[in-house]
Amino acid sequence: MLETSARLLKLLSLLQARRDWSGPELATRLGVTTRTVRRDVERLRELGYPVHAVQGVAGYRLGAGAALPPLLLDDEEAVAVAVGLRTAAGGSVAGVEEPSLRALAKLEQVLPSRVRHRVNTLHTATVRAGAPPGPQVSPDVLVALADACRRRERLRFDYRSPRGAGTTRLVEPDRLVNFGRHWYLVAFDTDRDDWRTFRVDRLTPRTPTGPRFTPRQPPYDDVATYLAHQLSMRTWPCQATVVLHEPVEAVEHRVWPGMGTLEPVDADSCLLHVGADDPAALVWMITSVDADFTLVAGPPELGAAFRAQAERCLRAVDVSRA
Repeated sequence: MLETSARLLKLLSLLQARRDWSGPELATRLGVTTRTVRRDVERLRELGYPVHAVQGVAGYRLGAGAALPPLLLDDEEAVAVAVGLRTAAGGSVAGVEEPSLRALAKLEQVLPSRVRHRVNTLHTATVRAGAPPGPQVSPDVLVALADACRRRERLRFDYRSPRGAGTTRLVEPDRLVNFGRHWYLVAFDTDRDDWRTFRVDRLTPRTPTGPRFTPRQPPYDDVATYLAHQLSMRTWPCQATVVLHEPVEAVEHRVWPGMGTLEPVDADSCLLHVGADDPAALVWMITSVDADFTLVAGPPELGAAFRAQAERCLRAVDVSRA
């Protein structure tokens, strides 16, 4: 009986690890005959596990049931789940903190001591940086947006601008992007006939969703790249363009997402377009790329800010030599 129970657990673990299994594959992994596999599958069904027969491959598939079945995790999977739950407990999705902590408590109760030690070691040795908290979003809103993206259904929602003005938008949603401490929806705005990004914490979906649409090719072929470009090119109070005297391939890894956009010029140079709140911030951003540059366009105060920074650096060198 003990041998049968252990085999059932191993069979359940195999069914959870992959979508489809043939009978002979399971028999080989379990070291039994296909007839024994059929009997064990029937036992799992009697226990309430929805194991479906797969036509064409004479195999089996674990389906979704009315209740969540016990999940069998290996050591690496258990550590990954525990770390994910701890992260979710302090994340930007409202309402998941307490469920995450409850799920983590249940998981830690059944972890083997060796795995619990690894999880606790990682937790005690890790400190969450004191980043400014971002606005939280409702998990129901995230699920509704994700479902519209998956179904390719047009979405209408009320949107609040940074200054508080409200509009109603009709879009073809493409992807949700988690960028820093914010969630964004990247979508094609049908009224404006162009792609747009929307802060999820500023929108309220309207139901029902609209008709289905044919997916469009996203800009840059990658919505994350498009979002970074949009964030860097938003209407900043101060904007500047400089020529970097290095090819774009040499400096692109030094320009972080959302900082600015690069535009190739020739084999030896490229343009960097950046924006910030004030000239001093522009100086810091441009010089942080660590490349020779020439100022092309910017506010009148930017030249003075560069000279002030250069003089400050020269004074620091002169003091160190004294």
